Amino acid sequence: MRVILGLMVSTAILFAGNFTLVSPDLRGQLSKKQEFNGFGCSGENISPKLQWNNPPKGTKSFAITVYDPDAPTGSGWWHWIVVNIPANITEIVTNASATKGLPKGAIETMTDYGSAGFGGACPPQGDKAHEYRFTVHALDVEKLDLKAKSDSALVGYMINKHTIEKATIVSYYGRKATK
Repeated sequence: MRVILGLMVSTAILFAGNFTLVSPDLRGQLSKKQEFNGFGCSGENISPKLQWNNPPKGTKSFAITVYDPDAPTGSGWWHWIVVNIPANITEIVTNASATKGLPKGAIETMTDYGSAGFGGACPPQGDKAHEYRFTVHALDVEKLDLKAKSDSALVGYMINKHTIEKATIVSYYGRKATK
């Protein structure tokens, strides 16, 4: 028993410094605040506050992605991509996308809605609740050579090529079928 307790305490200490992402705006279920306004949805389309801690050594910048792997596209759906967040930044404020509240130098790139900026959840009515992955990526470069019009596949490639470590929050959202 002492050996097991010792291993459990050692494991907890070993992982105590992990890169983490939290949000006071996100829970297990998204709300109308994070729902898109368009495509048949009528939400507020407000990007959530995101805060991260303990980035890995060697982090030179951050990127944020919001991805729905359950979208009926065959390739998922990119809802938000932000790159070139300086390494000294550890949070993004609520509604940063719409209010120009992103850090200086950060760039929002194209989403699958066809524009740059936050595009909230909008799963098909009656479909199962979709999974939304909010991820902050610690990158090994200060800047990715991308523009706001860069498409999600290119941006995803560049982010993944330079990710040292990432932290994710998963939330779900579904819309009931109308009668």
